[in-house]
Amino acid sequence: GRFSPRQLRGPQHPRCPRTLRALSNPIPFFDLTGEIGPLADELEQAASRVLRSGAFILGPEVTAFESEAAELLNVGHAIGVNSGTDALVIALRAFGIGPGDEVITSPFTFIASAEAIDLVGATSVFADVNPDTYCLDAASVEAAITSKTQAIIPVHLFGHAADMDALNQVAERHGLMVLEDAAQVIGGTYNGRSCGSMGHLAAFSFYPTKNLGACGDGGMITTNDDELADRVRMLRGHGSKGREQHVMVGYNSRLDSLQAAFLRVKLPHLKSFNDGRRAVAARYDAAFASVDGIETPFTAEGIHHVYHQYTVRIPNGRRDAVRAALAEDGIGSMVYYVNPLHTLPVYKAGGGSFPISERLATEVLSLPVYPHLPEADQQRVIAGIQKALA
Repeated sequence: GRFSPRQLRGPQHPRCPRTLRALSNPIPFFDLTGEIGPLADELEQAASRVLRSGAFILGPEVTAFESEAAELLNVGHAIGVNSGTDALVIALRAFGIGPGDEVITSPFTFIASAEAIDLVGATSVFADVNPDTYCLDAASVEAAITSKTQAIIPVHLFGHAADMDALNQVAERHGLMVLEDAAQVIGGTYNGRSCGSMGHLAAFSFYPTKNLGACGDGGMITTNDDELADRVRMLRGHGSKGREQHVMVGYNSRLDSLQAAFLRVKLPHLKSFNDGRRAVAARYDAAFASVDGIETPFTAEGIHHVYHQYTVRIPNGRRDAVRAALAEDGIGSMVYYVNPLHTLPVYKAGGGSFPISERLATEVLSLPVYPHLPEADQQRVIAGIQKALA
């Protein structure tokens, strides 16, 4: 969970005395030790329980986790799969999407959101994002719809929900399916509804750095549609309705029993983890309110933000210099996302200009926001930003 000094220090000369002093006590961008440490005994007991059970694929641990997650998210079905990417791919397959179809998503997101579309043989189409929330803009989505469009993938980015009412209205007008990419927002809500409960299907990731992270890869698909749930369960297990009853070509994408057991230990703590992130974010907000040259994250009305990332904007071409200054002080930060997807070689041929996404890519900077970030370390981050912008 801890980033190496090489990752933290950036381009400055590694033998600079100031740099050496800072790196003797670095502040990592992300650190799992504060989360894992208090739960270590329970996690070890969970591992032992699985080992002794001999049930390593699906089985009671996965069934129990799925039930607990479905209750938390207020959905009819939660179905564990191998990863967040697989969750997106299988969800699209459950919709029946394939070659000749188009699916609209954001260019300002991790590549998996679009990659999944291509992996089922469909075509990724991008629409621009809202400049405040960084999530898909409904008007931009509607302008991108063609006769080939079959679905929309709104991405709940950095822990902030997309405008699901507006996006669902667009989808309903045009007869489109909606797949929520909820990889970064578990525990977040939109007007009182859980993220992951508002589309036809939703995809979650349990990558270790997520708000609810496994101790390896893992993912989940949620839905309130019984028929779609049945298709997802078949697709995750080689397209089978039962032993050797293969009715479609599927995948080997089952949530590992060991990871499910670990997730069951951590799930009851999700609210406290998210509350910890929100407390860190609130301290940043207060500290930066009077600092020129930095824009703190926006939260729309009705949104319960869970701060998978605390992402500020530093305009006027100063972002990279600020990041370099933080690195020189031994403070980790990250840029999500350096290259909007439509500018990558694999998508460039599709053309299009998405000015909001392009501008965000030059201004955004994510700061440490993990729930167990020591306040003294956070004060160093704040001081580093203030100094860099002075």
